[in-house]
Amino acid sequence: MDTIDEEIIRCVLRNARSTYAEIGEAAGLSAPAAKRRLDRLVATGAIRGFTALIDTRALGWRTEAYVEVYCKGNPSPAELQRDLEGIPEVVEACTVSGAADAMVHMLAKDIAHLEQAIQRVREAPVIDRTESVIVLSRLLDRPRL
Repeated sequence: MDTIDEEIIRCVLRNARSTYAEIGEAAGLSAPAAKRRLDRLVATGAIRGFTALIDTRALGWRTEAYVEVYCKGNPSPAELQRDLEGIPEVVEACTVSGAADAMVHMLAKDIAHLEQAIQRVREAPVIDRTESVIVLSRLLDRPRL
């Protein structure tokens, strides 16, 4: 990974639909050279895929919460991931240090929808209990590098 690769990654983070010419311009390459470099980044796994970022407010999902998850026993991260993947309101999940075993970021259309989704999280076999905080306002929302 060199500075040219980093520029390519920055470009596709800003707009995954950038043309090879746009990527090349950002990285100081020709369009064919940009395509080769981008293809290599994909082949090596440095870029795992391209996606559309959906404004969940357009779907009506305006209620947001962070949920601390406490597990029964000592399940593996893979077991926890498997149980959370089937809940579409879970938009991010990670294991964490501290008292909780995991932190889950959830989106829903309203409080009733959120409550139903949290209940589905609680019903997962490996989960003992949860503690939730509801987001009042989003202060920063940056793309990840």
